[in-house]
Amino acid sequence: MERESLSPFFCLVLNRMNAKGPIGIFDSGYGGLTVLAEIRNALPQYDFLYLGDNARAPYGSRSFDVVYEYTKQAVQELFERGCPLVILACNTASAKALRTIQQNDLPNWGNDKRVLGVIRPSTEAIGELTKSGHVGILATEGTVRSGSYAIELAKFAPHVKVTQQACPMWVPLIENDCYDSPGGRFFIQDNCAQLLKNDPLIDTVILGCTHYPILSDIISEFIPDHVNIVSQGPLVADKLLDYLSRHPEIERNCAQHGNVAFLTTEHAQTFDVIAKRFFGETVQSQTIRL
Repeated sequence: MERESLSPFFCLVLNRMNAKGPIGIFDSGYGGLTVLAEIRNALPQYDFLYLGDNARAPYGSRSFDVVYEYTKQAVQELFERGCPLVILACNTASAKALRTIQQNDLPNWGNDKRVLGVIRPSTEAIGELTKSGHVGILATEGTVRSGSYAIELAKFAPHVKVTQQACPMWVPLIENDCYDSPGGRFFIQDNCAQLLKNDPLIDTVILGCTHYPILSDIISEFIPDHVNIVSQGPLVADKLLDYLSRHPEIERNCAQHGNVAFLTTEHAQTFDVIAKRFFGETVQSQTIRL
């Protein structure tokens, strides 16, 4: 596998005697940057290495086997670059690949490494957020088909009724900056209306794709005020902070210099322009091959 080098700073960090490395954040595209932004706000002292597999995105319509193989390659790349912990900041990867990677691959990579996803932190909090016991999920087709939210909610909040709505147009609308157009608003309104029609008692809606916080203001126009709209980033950040406090054997391997670096399988210049929209800051990425 051909690999390009990281910046001199990260080469220095990864070669230090203590072998500490950045926390890896992986997404099939750009949405994971919204999660990274929230995690960085909550844990500003840590180093982070973001990898977006933009050249092969979107993952949402791909099979379980393909998503697993792509995700496995990305996780292995981050481990090889020194990350002791990798967060799958992608709902599709979390739904279709996380469990297999944790059970089949992680033992071969070493006991000092971990891979976590974004679905469990979201579902753990839902039981406390809903009053009616009716929760809606807005997500990609792949995440909806996987049934992962319903499966996880059955563990942590079995009393909750889950209604899902696939939103296949939302990611391309966001990445092409067309979501605030009349056509974009039509699709957003239509999907929100369909979700609420299927269960009028919904009082909590999970944005089950890390792209969707970009649409929060527009979504709120089409969702009643009494319905709580939940983004994953803050939930994942809180759970990561708790995880590190409970797992000092992982935390002590995480570098703490307050730095962040970006990798993409797309052209770096293309990534940097779009990434700013999600991350809220100018980024400078490097292109790699998986």
